[in-house]
Amino acid sequence: MHFSSFDDLKAQAPELLAKGPLALIFVEDEVEVDSTLRHHKGLGFDQVIAFCPKAFKISYDVSEEIIRVDCEATSGSAMVAMVNAVAKAAPGVWLYYCFNAEYLLFPFCESRSVREMLEFHAQERRDAMLTYVVDLYAENLYEHKNAVSLETAQIDKTGYYALSRHDADNHNHPKERQLDFYGGLRWRYEEHIPQNRRNIDRISIFRGKEGATLLDDFTFTEAEFNTFACKWHNNLTAAVCSFRTAKALKTNPGSTFDIPSFKWHNSVPFEWHSRQLLDLGLMEPGQWF
Repeated sequence: MHFSSFDDLKAQAPELLAKGPLALIFVEDEVEVDSTLRHHKGLGFDQVIAFCPKAFKISYDVSEEIIRVDCEATSGSAMVAMVNAVAKAAPGVWLYYCFNAEYLLFPFCESRSVREMLEFHAQERRDAMLTYVVDLYAENLYEHKNAVSLETAQIDKTGYYALSRHDADNHNHPKERQLDFYGGLRWRYEEHIPQNRRNIDRISIFRGKEGATLLDDFTFTEAEFNTFACKWHNNLTAAVCSFRTAKALKTNPGSTFDIPSFKWHNSVPFEWHSRQLLDLGLMEPGQWF
């Protein structure tokens, strides 16, 4: 289905937003658009909605399976505003958002659907889920100029860490059950990354709720949404496996010539399997087995 705007979707087919989980894919460029949409459709989302500029093409077989919404501004504050608009139009519905060339993996996703995972998460009285944005990058940048290659994707096996997150008004007071997570390419090439964009945590999955608004740093105005676990035990977390940072570093004239290769001694092939991410500590199964 194809709509000229989100307002058009709400007016013509509001029933498409009534049941979740919904995946909102924001298409920034034409890199791996089809594979991103196919991947998330395969995870079991009720609807996959692509917010995409009119000029970009989506393969016919993919377009038949998803909802396309014409949208020219798909990053930055405009993207955040659109996520909040969808949340307002679909209160209580589980939403997930990401960009093209990003792929959600969660514990046991090879045999369980995203709906099953979120049903369990909701039973634990959680309305949001922390995800780690795990950087992927092509093995050979001479063959893959934009650093994107599904077949030869690499991942850092170490170099991830967390720091306490403090109140803006009281830097001596750490926030309860909130941490800032770092690692991957944003850590290794931090001189090319603005300081406020170096963390890899993102609240990518949440349930629309009045008073809970997504902010530009991918956290929420609702403090509990930003926690990695509840008060009594660890909860599920997931990973957004993303070429976005690698792609930006290699297509930005200010950084591309400083990076002949992203590979280092801690690079390993990405296996496209949740077990690898669990073993590396990049997602948490919590009490879900």
